[in-house]
Amino acid sequence: MPRATVVIPAGGVGARFGGRTPKQFVRFGATPILAVTVGRFAGHPAVAAVVVAAPPLFVARTRRILAPLARRVPLIVVAGGRTRQDSVWLALQAVLDDAAVVVVHDGVRPLITRRLIDAVVAAAAETGAAICGLPITETVKRVRGDLVEATLDRSELWTVQTPQAFRADLLREAHEKARRDGVVGTDDAMLVERLGHPVRVVRGLLENIKITTPEDLRRAQSLRRR
Repeated sequence: MPRATVVIPAGGVGARFGGRTPKQFVRFGATPILAVTVGRFAGHPAVAAVVVAAPPLFVARTRRILAPLARRVPLIVVAGGRTRQDSVWLALQAVLDDAAVVVVHDGVRPLITRRLIDAVVAAAAETGAAICGLPITETVKRVRGDLVEATLDRSELWTVQTPQAFRADLLREAHEKARRDGVVGTDDAMLVERLGHPVRVVRGLLENIKITTPEDLRRAQSLRRR
């Protein structure tokens, strides 16, 4: 498995979570969510470095929180941007030129496992781009206003998670093209897809949830105790 640099966009202020503290700094047990997430990668043998994009006003706080983990892996904290995509781009500027694979993972997905990291990185090493996700099991309808327009074939639909992993030069090219074209994607894989490059999908985990609301936090805490 190639050595990978991990980029963690955590530059948002968590408006949907509520409260004065950005959600990535909320405690998950005794530890801030972001520190738990970064810790999952800091101890991974394939991880060469971690770059975190933090809210500009919280860069110093982020460095303090993550300082214990910096003893385990080279760790850089940069100021994030206005959007998630901007934060990934800014973090990419701190990734060394000799990095082979870049893994992008949401700062508020603390229940990631080593097995899933391994699977995504291995798939990216083989194909150049890989994501994880889960097939949709419920009926999906396209709705406009409050009226159903169509029922979609769910057999080909998946919900997508992170981590996502890419050959480093491919991810840089995808972001550069998106910036030139003024395109904002919902994830990094969408930008790579615009290059016409295939993206491998590996099966994700139900517990690999993204903490967006207080209810998500309660659910994640419950899953962690199992």
